[in-house]
Amino acid sequence: MARSSGTDAPRITLTEPVDLQDWVPGPGDVLTGDRIEGKCIGVLDLTGERLPDLEIEECVIDTLRGDGADFRGLRVHDSIIDTLDAPVLRASSSSWREVRVSGGRIGSGELYDSGLNGVEFVGMKFGFVNLRGSTLTDVVFRDCVIDELDIADAKLLRVSFEGSSIRDAEGSNTRIDHVDLRGADLDRVERLEGFRGATIGADQLYTLAPLLAAQAGYRVD
Repeated sequence: MARSSGTDAPRITLTEPVDLQDWVPGPGDVLTGDRIEGKCIGVLDLTGERLPDLEIEECVIDTLRGDGADFRGLRVHDSIIDTLDAPVLRASSSSWREVRVSGGRIGSGELYDSGLNGVEFVGMKFGFVNLRGSTLTDVVFRDCVIDELDIADAKLLRVSFEGSSIRDAEGSNTRIDHVDLRGADLDRVERLEGFRGATIGADQLYTLAPLLAAQAGYRVD
C-alpha cells in the first residue's frame, strides 16, 4: 500500500505452512544439498555443520541453531523460524523467499550476494551483517536491534525498519528505492551513508541534523 509520501510499504504475502509432518532430526540426518520440506521441527541443531546448498521449504521450525555452520547457497522458502540462534552465520549466496524469523540473534552474519524477498525479521538482535551485493525486496525489520549493516553494492526495494534501532549502515553504490526509516529509532545512529535516498520523518531530521552535516562535510559552529 502506497503511503502519502510516495514511499511504498513492503509487500508481505507469507502464509503459514499447513499439513506438516512432525520431525525430530538426529545427528547426521541432514547432509549437504539435502531438501527439508513440509516438516514441523522443534529444534534443528546444525551447529558447526558443513551444509552448502541446503534447502528448507514449507517448514515451521521452533529453534534453528546454526553457529559456525557452512550454509553457503542456503535456500529457505515459504517457512517460519521462531528463533534463529547463530552467533556466527555463514550463508553467503543464500536465498530467502517468503520467510518470517520471529526472534533470536545473529552476531556476525555473512549474507553477501544473497537474495531476500518477502522476508520479515521480528524481534531480532543483529551484530554485524554483511549484505554486500545482496538484493532485498519487500523486507521488514520489526522491533529489531541492528548494530552494523554493510550494504555496499546492494539493492533495496520496499524495505522498512519498524520499531527497530540502527547504529551503523555503511556502503557505497547502494541502490535505494522505497526504503522507509520513519519507524526506526535513530537516536543512537553513528553512520547512515548506506541509506542515502531513504525516507525519514521530519522529527528524525532534527535529531539527525548534526550527523548529516558532518557527513556532508559541514562544520556547525
